[in-house]
Amino acid sequence: MELNNDIEVNASIDEVWAAFNDPERIAPCLPGAQLQEIEGEEMRGVVKVKVGPITAQYKGAATFQERDKDNWKVVIKGDGRDTRGAGNASALITAQLVPLSEAVTSVSVTTDLTITGKVAQFGRGAIADVSTKLMGQFAKNLEELLETPSDASSAPADTVDVDLTAPETPAADAAAATPAAPAIRKIDSPEPEAVDLFEMAGTPLLKRIGLPLAAVFVLLVLRRLLRG
Repeated sequence: MELNNDIEVNASIDEVWAAFNDPERIAPCLPGAQLQEIEGEEMRGVVKVKVGPITAQYKGAATFQERDKDNWKVVIKGDGRDTRGAGNASALITAQLVPLSEAVTSVSVTTDLTITGKVAQFGRGAIADVSTKLMGQFAKNLEELLETPSDASSAPADTVDVDLTAPETPAADAAAATPAAPAIRKIDSPEPEAVDLFEMAGTPLLKRIGLPLAAVFVLLVLRRLLRG
C-alpha cells in the first residue's frame, strides 16, 4: 500500500536535510524506533509496536537508496521481520523537502509499504491513520531535536607510531591493496517505548464504525495475537 504524509518542520531546509542524513540523530525522532548499529551504508535496529497488552518487535535494516541534495530528496529502503516470526514489513520511503521560508520546511513523505502478519490485520484505513499520527509526532520530535545544538566536537583520533625506515614486505603490500571491510559501529541508544497502535487508531475507528464494532475489532485482534 502507498501512504502519503505531509508535515511542516519549524527549521531551515539545511537543518532538516542535515538531520535526515544523520541516522543517529533522526532515528530517535520516529516513535518506537531504536538504531542499534551501523555498518557502512546499512543501518540496523528495531521498531516496537503493541496492540493493548501485546507487544511486537520488528528487527531489520535500512539503507539510503538516494541522497540528492540538489533536489532535496532522500530515498530509504527498509526491511524488517517480527522477532517472533509472526510477519514482516518492507518499505520504500521517499522524503521530498521544500523550503516554505527561511525557518520552515515542508516534508512530503511517500511510503510504499508491504506488511504481513498480525499488524496487517488492522487494514489500510487504520494503518493510514496511524501513519499520519506517527508522522505528526515525528515532526514534533524533529523540531525539538533541531532546537538542541548538536555536539560537533569529537575526540582526537588515536595515533599510531610508524617506523618509516622499516622495509616493506609483500604481506604489507597485499594488506594495503585490500580494502578493509566496513567496521560495525554499535549505537548506544535508549530503549524505545512501543507504539500503541490501538491508542493511535482507536479514535478514527470509533468515528467510522462506532464503539460496539470497535470493541469487537479489538477483541478479534487480541484473539488472533494470543493464538500466535
